[in-house]
Amino acid sequence: MISKFANVSEKARLGENVTVEAFSTIGDDVTIGDGTIIHPNVTIYSGTRIGSNCEIFPGSVIGVTPQDLKFEGEETTVEIGNNTVIRECVTIHRGTKDRWKTSVGDNCLLMTYVHVAHDCQIGNNVILASYTGLSGHVVIEDCAILEGKVGAQQFVRIGAHSFVAGTSSIRKDVPPFVKAAREPLGFAGVNSVGLRRKGFPDETVKQIEDIYRLLYVQNNNVSKGVEAIIESIPKSEVREQILQFIAEADKGIIKGLI
Repeated sequence: MISKFANVSEKARLGENVTVEAFSTIGDDVTIGDGTIIHPNVTIYSGTRIGSNCEIFPGSVIGVTPQDLKFEGEETTVEIGNNTVIRECVTIHRGTKDRWKTSVGDNCLLMTYVHVAHDCQIGNNVILASYTGLSGHVVIEDCAILEGKVGAQQFVRIGAHSFVAGTSSIRKDVPPFVKAAREPLGFAGVNSVGLRRKGFPDETVKQIEDIYRLLYVQNNNVSKGVEAIIESIPKSEVREQILQFIAEADKGIIKGLI
């Protein structure tokens, strides 16, 4: 259902059973999948791709040009997966020639006033609580949760199944499966409750706890911790995932809490 008070470009491509309510604007090069609901007063700029069964609430602005002084008008996109909910007044900016797109995966929830800057890459099943702000080029892996008023600086990476406490400032990479809290942001334990809720077996959760105990509790620097993990922990999918994340952390990873 398209409201007669909505402004929808004839060049936009809308799937079946799409709802666009009054005073929303849909630009030229926009694709919206089946069953998606666009509430009143939403602005979706050219270059936006939205999947099926999403819901976008009033005041949101998606696909506007990035706040990057190096942006030269290149044709870039915002790409949003299926079943994602975007609450009131969320802003998501197009990519730049660094990554050419800003992306949000499937089954995500972006709460009120979240800002996702240019070239951010957000995985599936991610929750960003109200007033969270992501600077450009931030990567958030699957099933991560950021509580309210979290701020992430450019180029940081937040690992899968991690949990970041409210009002935190993220300046270093947050490894997978951990809880991070306080200022400066540091390791606050393994996200054991969240992992079990996601169906991780107890033996896998225990191995993750053993890995981070070696890294953050029993060793005084990352390189020694990594050596201890390689020597003491049997190979497994989660072990290799954690070690690879640490090896790729150009900015370094968060430290342990003192």
